[in-house]
Amino acid sequence: MTTNFKTRSFPLVFVAVLALGAALAGPTTAAAQSGDEASLSRGAVPDTTPQQRYQTAIREAGGGLKVSLEECRAMPSADRRSCESQARATYQADMAKAKAMLRDPSIGPVNVVGEPIRSTETVYEIKR
Repeated sequence: MTTNFKTRSFPLVFVAVLALGAALAGPTTAAAQSGDEASLSRGAVPDTTPQQRYQTAIREAGGGLKVSLEECRAMPSADRRSCESQARATYQADMAKAKAMLRDPSIGPVNVVGEPIRSTETVYEIKR
């Protein structure tokens, strides 16, 4: 009779362990989602302090470097080296401007180019 109890209790223990694991994994997912929402809500508020503007400027400089280097890697090898050095020089200039913004709060954002985005739709004109 004890062998019968052991064989019947194994599936119950297994299901209990799975349920416990699912219960522990649930709050992590919810916390990650609330972290994303918090990040989005922070992004909707403009930077007001020099420290916030500095942090945003260095994040944007790093992101710009990453995108530029990815574009350079898609180029032929003959042009790649000069493209990468130009991307790094732009990054260094952006970082210098960010540090200057931290020292002098009256300086505005590092790179303000163009107008606000009006559409996310890409339109191709076909000439005939």
